[in-house]
Amino acid sequence: MSFLAIEWNPSIGIDLGFFIIRWYSLMFVTAFLLGLHLMKKIYVEDKIPVEKLDVIFMYVFISMLIGMRLGDVFFYSWSYYQNHLLEIFLPLKQINGTWKFTGFTGFASHGAAIGIPLAMYFYAKKHLKKPWLFILDRLAIMVALAGFFIRFGNFFNSEIYGKETGTSFGVIFKAAGETVARHPTQLYEAFSYLALFVALWRLYWKTNKKHQTGYLFGLFMVVLWSLRFFIEFLKEAQVDGREDWVFNSLNTGQVLSVPFVLIGLWLMFNKSNKVEN
Repeated sequence: MSFLAIEWNPSIGIDLGFFIIRWYSLMFVTAFLLGLHLMKKIYVEDKIPVEKLDVIFMYVFISMLIGMRLGDVFFYSWSYYQNHLLEIFLPLKQINGTWKFTGFTGFASHGAAIGIPLAMYFYAKKHLKKPWLFILDRLAIMVALAGFFIRFGNFFNSEIYGKETGTSFGVIFKAAGETVARHPTQLYEAFSYLALFVALWRLYWKTNKKHQTGYLFGLFMVVLWSLRFFIEFLKEAQVDGREDWVFNSLNTGQVLSVPFVLIGLWLMFNKSNKVEN
């Protein structure tokens, strides 16, 4: 019985005749453009020259792509890539002895969670002359918003979906060849991240928390990775042989989320954090 389920089989994008704008790419670009627009408002509020936004865009974009790529390689797929090192850096795969263009086929958000903060350290030191956590507090707001759009892109791609609901409610991902209702975990995450964005945005503009260095970034880390931890219980295994490997219940994504939550708690309640005037 699946008469109450939603059958999801969208087009791959907007067909312009000579080119198809894929939904995932559109969500990705929208996240960056809207993020830059809102970040400009924050820079004006903080009296930072808006010219520095062009630089932060490059830092975030490059570090995110590299971090997500290496995150997938080392956290999820090392058993494969240890024997295919060239494929880490090239958008090619060796299939039946022949190199074929496939694009980069693996990304992991946990890698971005490491790559972007590292890049922001150098950005803050070289371009802002402000503490590292100052920019992370503000960028976290935009990353939460980006998470909303990127997970929507995953929904359009019918990927990273959840386990069978076991009922007539849920989404049947026809494009992925599914015939039963599953949890739309992409949407669970997307709307959770949107709520987090709204909360962080209001805290920045309506309270003095933006002056408590590290608080907003810490809150972002606690909430986002806690959400990720619990929603993972509803997700299908993303990597064969790497799921349910701690206490026969926690998967790779959950284990990687725990240290980020702990770092966030430390940032939120660390009394040595500087309160700016």
